[in-house]
Amino acid sequence: MQLVEVTDAQTASAFISANVEINRHDPNYIRPLDKDIRDVFDPRTNKSFCHGEVTRWILKNDQGGLIGRIAAFVNRKYHNWQDDMAVGGIGFFDCIHDQEAADQLFNVSKHWLLQHGMEAMDGPVNFGERDRWWGLVVDGFQEPLYCMNHNPPYYKELFERYGFRPFYNQLCFGVDPKKPFHRKFHNRHAAIAHDPSYEVLHFDKSRVEKFAADFTQVYNKAWATHGGMKQLNQKDVLNLFRRMRPVIDEKIAWFVYHHQRPIAIFINLPDLNQWFKYLNGRFDWWHRLRLLHYKRTRPNNKIVGMVFGIVPEYQGKGIDAYLIVEAGKVLQQLNYTEYEMQWIGDFNPKMINVAKHFGDTFQSRMLTTYRYLFDQMKEFRPHPVLM
Repeated sequence: MQLVEVTDAQTASAFISANVEINRHDPNYIRPLDKDIRDVFDPRTNKSFCHGEVTRWILKNDQGGLIGRIAAFVNRKYHNWQDDMAVGGIGFFDCIHDQEAADQLFNVSKHWLLQHGMEAMDGPVNFGERDRWWGLVVDGFQEPLYCMNHNPPYYKELFERYGFRPFYNQLCFGVDPKKPFHRKFHNRHAAIAHDPSYEVLHFDKSRVEKFAADFTQVYNKAWATHGGMKQLNQKDVLNLFRRMRPVIDEKIAWFVYHHQRPIAIFINLPDLNQWFKYLNGRFDWWHRLRLLHYKRTRPNNKIVGMVFGIVPEYQGKGIDAYLIVEAGKVLQQLNYTEYEMQWIGDFNPKMINVAKHFGDTFQSRMLTTYRYLFDQMKEFRPHPVLM
């Protein structure tokens, strides 16, 4: 076997091809857009390079065939919940079902991280935001959502035999959007709905500046202090909303206001992978035209819950029920038949409770973020539970 560091266009292309090669026989595999992977490792598109660095390797067999890949990175803004420890990251791991091959990939990452002063490594994680390429699928191996990792079941064995231990789990919940919500949601909804100082608005593409500002305000109050999330910049959110404008369905993104002040958000998107799976990883001008064709001719019946947040001073007052029931009134009128809430950490019992009572809910999949301590004599502590 031969490890090759990614240093040029040819090896960067092989890094993408390794993922395709190892997953090619999986009927649930959807090839990620090549552009989305390249952007992670491009300093022009990934701001994490301002406070970190990354390297990649591919692994070949003796005949020169691709049998694995991995990336290792240091991100000085990475909040790992154990501030007495410097923790690096590994991600974009793919490997044949061979522990020796996996160990070579883990070892080269470990040694690189040690040279950069790290004491542990988390993986598989992203060199960037947590809303994409984060966690190893350990349950629910159906088609991945857009920018979600997808892997064979044996990857769990490769990680744990090396010595990785679960740091936390990310839970996803599915629900039939056509079924009625739990009765207690309706009871709590009524108390808010009769107060005219509260209102719910859909996202409006013609007022994107307003909703970008409102989203930023609620997100930073509700989420930025939890789970290592960072403060969002309003300008970045506005740019994101503008880029997403072609795929946003205004009817499934909601904002709650009290006396015209934004206090809650519930943002959902159509699952883009239901269209992107026909593009085979490409997104040039021709494939963009094909995407428009597929959007018109191949209905997307699945939506994904991206962000649900309430500013702290309004939590525990029934705003969650008010927002969910108002959203449900709209969802039951639309053509969506599948709904999946993603990325709820098992360290966040309040949000898990909301998800479980959303309706006829079931756990659709689970992804695990692992941690490996370089000093195996050091005490391992899982992610603390949020109170």
